Amino acid sequence: MRNKIITLFIALVWLINGLFCKVFNFVPRHEQIVARILNLEYSRFLTILIGCLEVLMAIWILSRYKARLNATFQIIIIAVMNILEFVLVPDLLLWGPLNAFFALLFIIVIYYNELHLIKK
Repeated sequence: MRNKIITLFIALVWLINGLFCKVFNFVPRHEQIVARILNLEYSRFLTILIGCLEVLMAIWILSRYKARLNATFQIIIIAVMNILEFVLVPDLLLWGPLNAFFALLFIIVIYYNELHLIKK
């Protein structure tokens, strides 16, 4: 039961960040980050694309299809994204350097949920 609740939480994080923060643009800072990192005039389009991919990630998580591969993919994406943001646009991060700490916590939750709880 605990695994299902944590899995739902993880999927909701991806869904909220993808759909509401990026696609619906409730958090314009995400588009600013994309624009600064990729330095493109297509930042809105790319932000929507990234948001849609995050929604697909939430669906993939809930489907439990190849769950270990999914968890590995999530961990890599979160780590790379946060390293890039920390190095390239630290002034746009919601919690500044603490973003890296929260990203690490999220990575630990994903790892624990998929690789520890599933074994039990």
